[in-house]
Amino acid sequence: MSLLYGRALSLSRGQRPILKGVDMTLQPGEMLGLIGPNGAGKSTLLRILAGVIEPDAGELTLNGQGVGSLPHPARARRIAYLPQLSEIAWPMSVERIIELGRTPHLEPWQSVGEVDREIIERVICHTDLLDFRERSFNTLSGGEQARVLLARAMVTEPDILLADEPVSALDPAHQLDVMNLLSQHCESGHSVIVVLHDLSLAAHYCHRLQLLHQGMTLAEGAAEEVLNEKNLADAYEIELTKANGNVLKPTSLPWRRLYRSY
Repeated sequence: MSLLYGRALSLSRGQRPILKGVDMTLQPGEMLGLIGPNGAGKSTLLRILAGVIEPDAGELTLNGQGVGSLPHPARARRIAYLPQLSEIAWPMSVERIIELGRTPHLEPWQSVGEVDREIIERVICHTDLLDFRERSFNTLSGGEQARVLLARAMVTEPDILLADEPVSALDPAHQLDVMNLLSQHCESGHSVIVVLHDLSLAAHYCHRLQLLHQGMTLAEGAAEEVLNEKNLADAYEIELTKANGNVLKPTSLPWRRLYRSY
């Protein structure tokens, strides 16, 4: 049985269809990459999976149980959602923001306990935020803020982490940092669905890709199967670059992260 299963998910806004009968599955420990051009329905699908919006039609289950039937606290414990824009409107420390990720596990007005604190400390170390814990979130760079928001989602310890374009505004080094953290999250037994525009990142990190186009699934499978000439032409109206007569496939990164000592 799939951890998360969606069948024939559909949604319209007025007379305009956004999603048209999309099926999807997610297995434990898997990173699924949602790719496709702007307006393909990727973010809408992610919001449906997160329970932020309800589909007009279709079925969505988590371990065989309807997601819509789950009480909100139970769903928040099992599915963490990292939207594209997560602004913090007032000054708040990095540590406090990360603590908020434990809220689904607490009773109303309950403070974090010893177990919560251990989880928070572990994630702060894992995301390399020890030196930032007392800083105000709004004073951080975009890459640092991205790590903080990812840490907040990770301390929830959800079965599934949904991330909507978590690297879109980051430089290559910070993109790799975030993708490595998501990959390590999967290695620990959790699952990730991530919306990406960078096809090289998607091919390199995701176990499986789902290519959306005009609200429908155009292709699904391993990167080598999905990122072929026909699919890229149909979805993006682009072609693969050729060098010395050979087609260059976007299935590996031409760089890696360097760590310097100062």
